[in-house]
Amino acid sequence: MIRVLFGGSPAPAAKALELILKDSAMSSSVSEEAYEVVGVLTNPPSAHGRHKDLIPTEVEQYARIWNEARNCGIAVFAFEHIRQEEREKIAAVRPDIFVCFAYGHILGPKFFSLFPFGGINLHPSLLPKYRGATPVNAAILNGDSETGFSIQKMALGMDEGDILLQQKIGLTGTETAEQVLKNSALYGGMNITQILRQISRTGKLPDAFPQQGEISYCSIIKKEDGKINWRSSARQIDAQIRAYTPWPGCFTYCGTVQLRILKAWDANKVAVQDPSVVKNTSAVPGTVLEYNRQRGILIQTGDGVLIATELQWQSKKAMDYKSFMNGTRNFIGAVLE
Repeated sequence: MIRVLFGGSPAPAAKALELILKDSAMSSSVSEEAYEVVGVLTNPPSAHGRHKDLIPTEVEQYARIWNEARNCGIAVFAFEHIRQEEREKIAAVRPDIFVCFAYGHILGPKFFSLFPFGGINLHPSLLPKYRGATPVNAAILNGDSETGFSIQKMALGMDEGDILLQQKIGLTGTETAEQVLKNSALYGGMNITQILRQISRTGKLPDAFPQQGEISYCSIIKKEDGKINWRSSARQIDAQIRAYTPWPGCFTYCGTVQLRILKAWDANKVAVQDPSVVKNTSAVPGTVLEYNRQRGILIQTGDGVLIATELQWQSKKAMDYKSFMNGTRNFIGAVLE
């Protein structure tokens, strides 16, 4: 039976962990394929909310729920840094392999020396395209028609490891980053369970192949990247909102008050059903043109019309466009900046 240390932090990683834990419990019925999760490596709790309460990562939360529900003793490591003391604590659980999805730390050779089988990483892109921390966001921003995930052997260089498995995921131009990451976690996690069973059965990693194709990188996302530039096209702003859901979210200003645009459409996407939403105006980009009760709030962009369907004033609750308009006066004609 191989012993697994899982590394990850956000909600999609918690979903992958859930799949792996459930399969590990079932794997014990086939002794030659059995594996066990003996530890979880995640980020420390972070401050949230007005009172800056320390909240554990979603991965830590799920691991502790599993421990309590199953009366298990999976070790939870929430280290700020991984140095000699931390490595000794990890070594004490005697892991054979490190399985990683969205852990977010650069790991060195001393860390990988703890694992006889090394590490495998679930990366939500078709490597070598979009190496780095934000591949799903980059795929949506760039209007790609497909993305996917890669399960790779971990290497010291960022996302440079050989590929164990790749799978494509089609994009329709309507998905948010949150939805694509959930799919990557679901399908990627299911494939990782099969790889772990294979390692347990054969005593070695599956054959891997070098990454093929043009190498590209994605940049780190900052909170200010969510600021909407209304001179951009409706297509670009639509993609920006979907790419930055749930974080950092997209925002603009109505006067001095911040307004978040949580959901929106490029009007061209619904033009077949309702051509009236496609406007050809000379209005200043950012101008709120019209309230369409069937579709949403129409806003002029640098090229085309954006239809906002869910909005949120600063420090207020999110609202659908009808509720928003019921509680907002003099919005039509305003110029958002």
